[in-house]
This record gives sequence, C-alpha cells and structure tokens, in this order.
Amino acid sequence: MASTEGQAPSRKVAGPFVVLRSIATYVAIVLYVALLGPPCLLIALVFGRPGVLYRVGDAGIRMGLFLSGITPSVTGREHIQRARPAVYAVNHASNVEPPVVFSALHELFPRLRILYKAELRKLPVLVRAFDLVGFVPLERGNRDQSLPAIDRAVEGLKDGNSFLIFPEGTRSRTGELLPFKKGGFIMAIKAQAPIIPIAIHGAREAMRKGSPLIFPVRVRVHIGEPIDTAGLTLDDRDRLTTLVRSRIAALLAGMK
Repeated sequence: MASTEGQAPSRKVAGPFVVLRSIATYVAIVLYVALLGPPCLLIALVFGRPGVLYRVGDAGIRMGLFLSGITPSVTGREHIQRARPAVYAVNHASNVEPPVVFSALHELFPRLRILYKAELRKLPVLVRAFDLVGFVPLERGNRDQSLPAIDRAVEGLKDGNSFLIFPEGTRSRTGELLPFKKGGFIMAIKAQAPIIPIAIHGAREAMRKGSPLIFPVRVRVHIGEPIDTAGLTLDDRDRLTTLVRSRIAALLAGMK
C-alpha cells in the first residue's frame, strides 16, 4: 500500500520562536477551555443547545491554528454529505489532524460526532462536552465496551448524525498508513451510511508523535468521493475496509 506522505522527511530543528509559539498556543487553549468551557456547558445543558459547544469549539480550534501558524486548506468540499448522515474516515499521523478535520467539516455542525479513543476521557471539561454532544468513546481491544459503543454510534447515524473516525486507531510515527480497525466500517454497514474517505497531508510536519512542539506549516485536507454501503452486510466488512484504505492511500499519493 502506498505511503501516506512518502519517505519520512528530515526532522525540523526547533528554534526559540517555535518553542515560544508552541507554549503560547498551549497556554491560550488551556485558558480558553477553562474560562469558556464551564459556562458554555451550563448554557448547553440548561437550554438544550449543544450547538453552542460546536461554535465555541470551532472558534478555539481556529484560534489554536492561528497562534501556532498552521494554515489548513480544504479541497473536495462538494463531497460533504449535507443531506444525509455519513462516516468520514481519515488517516492519522499527528494530534493536529482531529481538530483540523473537525473544523473542515463545520458545515455539518451540530450533526457531526466523533468516535474517539476512551483514553481522552481523562481530559477535564472536554469530556463533559463530548458526552453532551454525543461523541462516542471506544476502548479498542475491549470487546465488552467496544461492541455497545459501536451500536450507540449506529443509533446516532440512524438519527441523522454523521461520524468522524480515525480507523488506524493510533498515530503513525512514519506517515505510512497503519492497518485499519473494522469498528467504524461495521458501524457504517449496520446503518447503511456512506463512507467518505479523507486524506490529510502535512499534519505530521506540524506535530510529530512524541513531540509537543508545533511547527507552522500548511496542512492540506482532501475530501474524497463517497463510498456507498447500501446493500452491504457484515460479511463485506473486510472488503469495505480494504477499499476505504486504498482510496485514502490514493488521495494521499495525489497530494505529494
């Protein structure tokens, strides 16, 4: 299978400006969440308006990208499924990818949810927001938890919500596509929802796995054509997983 970002590029050397800019970004995000998170959670809970959390979250993402110098560009917006729920599958090599892609799909707010790693439930304030808007935690390797979680996501899709998934399950250190987990594809088949492959390129240069530093770079997002799951059964899950992985690999190869 093709590399997601080609051969591993040379590691950038972090100068004082990058270090200071990274620190400033972290401090600003922590303060933003701490100051706006609790009152916005209260408003969303009391008035039944979870949409406010999406707007505040998107504003925080854009602030963080601006402060860190990351410039996202998005192509293929015509493939966003505005009239029907879908599963958006994205490659994963950096912590930068989830917020960038989430913001890129802002047209789907507040009907966009995330299938996320249960470890993130350790984050204060954010976990409350995740629960309130219907994000679904998944403990990979824990069948007793993951199967009910997938069923919850299926119900969310059937209720008209789209889901963002990272089928590799963890960040790739090299940029090469890792094997895809099948949970998100089982979810799409059960809900008969289309899968939209998304390739993101440049995020690993912005923030490598194991490094807290954020480099100012351009991050490109390419949204691919939908893959229909109508008529598929769980017996097709392996074939569907392979197809989506190959589509994402092809999108990435075209972005070099």
